[in-house]
Amino acid sequence: MRYLFLALMALTVSSCTASHTPAAASRAQHSSIDLRALGQRIWANECAGSVQGLVSWNTGEAFPSLGIGHFIWYPAGVRERFDESFPKLITYARSRGVSVPAFFNGPAPWPDKAAFEADRSGRADAMRRWLATHVNLQTSFIILRSRAALPAMARASRTPQAVIARYRALAATTQGMYCLVDYVNFKGEGLKPEERYKGQGWGLLQVLEEMQGFPQGRAATAEFSRAAAAVMRRRVANSPAARGEQRWLAGWLNRCATYR
Repeated sequence: MRYLFLALMALTVSSCTASHTPAAASRAQHSSIDLRALGQRIWANECAGSVQGLVSWNTGEAFPSLGIGHFIWYPAGVRERFDESFPKLITYARSRGVSVPAFFNGPAPWPDKAAFEADRSGRADAMRRWLATHVNLQTSFIILRSRAALPAMARASRTPQAVIARYRALAATTQGMYCLVDYVNFKGEGLKPEERYKGQGWGLLQVLEEMQGFPQGRAATAEFSRAAAAVMRRRVANSPAARGEQRWLAGWLNRCATYR
């Protein structure tokens, strides 16, 4: 699943780099988050923790997926509905004073999957080395993109202040931020009208709305875990019988249990 990086609100780079000292500002903003621990968990979930998995091209897709978040990079002439996030990561890297290889500029250097697999230039391995070296940078970028999506979720909610308060409580800890970014990667933000059964969605917005009260710290992640499981059960109950979603429920609940 890669909902987080395909469906999150497009990052407004200027809002992320408005400070005269962007690196210091970013460190201050994420001061309560263990970037290394969070990045390792995202990397394990999305790429099985392997360096090889940091650059891949999935069958049936018109673009490579890069980094711990499977950031999309379109070849020349390719444009799809998904947010092209890799160039935004590179812009962010430069704003932090990180050196970036020249071939990261412009479109992806491979026109299609066959060309990617046939390439012996070493570019893919060079990208893997760069991405493996800058896991914390990618994690910081992921956090900024998640925070940039909060206003859209609040606008779509019946209880915007509760959604904002619960999001902020979770975002204050490493485990809580893991809940936020992993769930979006798992089941999306919950903003798309087409992602509904019987008018009820199953994304991050719906989990935040499902939470009870305004817990903090470990209590917040425990309540998020409970709410996520409730939303998954509701999705299955509302789903068309022909889809047979009951067969997935046990696995979904296991993932929700990791948020506790």
